[in-house]
Amino acid sequence: MRDLAVLRQRLEDLEALPSHARHVIRGWVQALPVDRGRQRIEHFLPLRLREGLPALLARLDSLAQVFSRHPSDDGSERLLLRLVDGQTIESVLLPRGGLCVSTQLGCAVGCRFCMTGKGGLLRQLGSAEIVAQVAQARRLRPVKKVVFMGMGEPAHNLDAVLEAIDCLATDGGIGHKNLVLSTVGDPRVFDRLPSLTVKPALALSLHSTKADRRADLLPKAPRYEPAALFGQAADYAEATGYPLQVQWTLLDGVNDGDDEIESLIALFKGRYAMLNFIPWNTVEGMPFRRPAWDKARALAARLNAAGVLTKLRDSAGQDVEGGCGQLRARHAEA
Repeated sequence: MRDLAVLRQRLEDLEALPSHARHVIRGWVQALPVDRGRQRIEHFLPLRLREGLPALLARLDSLAQVFSRHPSDDGSERLLLRLVDGQTIESVLLPRGGLCVSTQLGCAVGCRFCMTGKGGLLRQLGSAEIVAQVAQARRLRPVKKVVFMGMGEPAHNLDAVLEAIDCLATDGGIGHKNLVLSTVGDPRVFDRLPSLTVKPALALSLHSTKADRRADLLPKAPRYEPAALFGQAADYAEATGYPLQVQWTLLDGVNDGDDEIESLIALFKGRYAMLNFIPWNTVEGMPFRRPAWDKARALAARLNAAGVLTKLRDSAGQDVEGGCGQLRARHAEA
């Protein structure tokens, strides 16, 4: 039961009407008891559904179980979740009610600075497995915002991701602008998102304004010219009214030079976008360095002074070596 469509069919098989199915799914996604509100379930849910609920809820609970928790001094907490088939994925509880979820087991983009990409793509996550990460996280703390920036490239599993986004908006009680889909720039994102009823905010993993450098850092990303890619993403953001979030992993001596800074200033001029500077989360054995915090802060200040709204974000879980894919890799090696 990895997909929401299978869950809904199972509810229908248990003689659930649409209102009954919504009650069960909302309870699961929002970590609420099924027997809630004024109506007792024996007066509201059909007998066959009541009889089948314990087994159904147990199956939902097993979709993504918390295997280990790794709290950080910065207020984040990285979660290693075990799937039904024994594989593990990562989610990150963020300060101020955020949650970063995974959309694939592994990733095919192969970003050179990312641990997840080193192992390639193992399989897709089903839409119910994606939503299950939110359901589990809400048992630990409130979740008001979900960002699809964990393991995987959401565009490579777009049907499941969009189904999960729709569920989180309609049954999960999360506002459209607080559902943030990240992409390296797959054209399917720009084809599909404008026509959706639930239009998520968009985050673009850019990392360089130079085509050759970006191709080296993101070897399997679509070969867009960075300026054209940024423009297409910014057009979508302006149409929805949610600012484009540009993700930029700061790599010391690689993408933090004057050439990149001046190009960013030109790129952002007059556009509805903000820049997230994220100093690289150190991974042993990779040929990159995390820039000094003072250097990163000075770069952010320079961009802000030039009119580029820039936020310097410390990599969540730096003190517990929790960069994307690191927890899973350590578990696999144990």
